[in-house]
Amino acid sequence: MKLDGSVAIVTGGAGGLGEAATRCLVAEGVRVVIADYDPDKGKKLQEAIGEDRAVFVQTDVTDTPQVLAAIDAALALGPLRIVAICHGAGGGGTRTVKADGTPHDYDAYKRTIEVYLNGTFNVLRLTAAAIGKLEPHGEGERGVIVLTASIAGYEGTIGQVAYAAAKGGVIGMTLVAARDLAVLGIRVAAIAPGTFVTPGYRQTPEELEAMWGPHVPFPKRMGQPAEYASMLAEICRNSYVNGEVIRIDGAIRFQPRYPR
Repeated sequence: MKLDGSVAIVTGGAGGLGEAATRCLVAEGVRVVIADYDPDKGKKLQEAIGEDRAVFVQTDVTDTPQVLAAIDAALALGPLRIVAICHGAGGGGTRTVKADGTPHDYDAYKRTIEVYLNGTFNVLRLTAAAIGKLEPHGEGERGVIVLTASIAGYEGTIGQVAYAAAKGGVIGMTLVAARDLAVLGIRVAAIAPGTFVTPGYRQTPEELEAMWGPHVPFPKRMGQPAEYASMLAEICRNSYVNGEVIRIDGAIRFQPRYPR
């Protein structure tokens, strides 16, 4: 699919992976709606890139009117062909039952599912409906939607039960959504990152590298957001990538416990 001249929505578009995705797509000639919950970061990124290439729309992915507003803003820029769902809210948590016998907080569990899984589906369903109304191009393709899963969806560590459940759900919906939307000429794929240097860890890059780098088989370092963005761009370009979840993790496999 041709990227240059297309319009994209990037949820979490001012965050770690999302900002890298936004900048990468803009460099490819895509006009981007930065659909982010944080107005300060969103406006700052819009100013840095330029309003002719990127527009910020404050967006809570679980709020349907706000997602629709982001879609309207994208369609005002041109044909919405690309959706990158990159939002996040941290991946930490607690055990299903704590050492003192206290069960996992149910509201915290529901919030994690609401943001990572339900929010992803909300954006998926609404953007797909909008893209499906566009004129197709090439082989009948109308657009592509890229979800963000996590390797925690395959082998979450202790204390990640909510996050792993949410990301496992994203993995599970990818192929089904691709099959659902094939009739509309919309591809769906997902990226499952491993350990990437992002603000979500709330630690310095140096602290993160010391913790995670030695556990990555090769290269012995954490992933960089630009590497996530590069994979995103390739999925968008390559029209035969559909229904697939692609791990980018340096061959790491999470063990039961976080490294110390």
